[in-house]
Amino acid sequence: MNAWKHAGTQAPHVIAALCPRTLRVSVCDNSPDLPELRAPADPFALSGRGLHLVPLTDRFGVAPLKTGKVTWFELDTAT
Repeated sequence: MNAWKHAGTQAPHVIAALCPRTLRVSVCDNSPDLPELRAPADPFALSGRGLHLVPLTDRFGVAPLKTGKVTWFELDTAT
């Protein structure tokens, strides 16, 4: 959703890869602007929680691309 709303990317690439012990999800968009954490959303708002969920993952990050960026997160499987 953020790739459409904030980055203006009509067809963002979403890649999900399941490795032996990790799920990695990446979203590529056309905007070079890095995401910024804002104040928590109003509890009744329909949006505004995306980046607040990212710290619940095991790892996350943003990397610049030739055109745009990739935002990713990883979840480890239970051992």
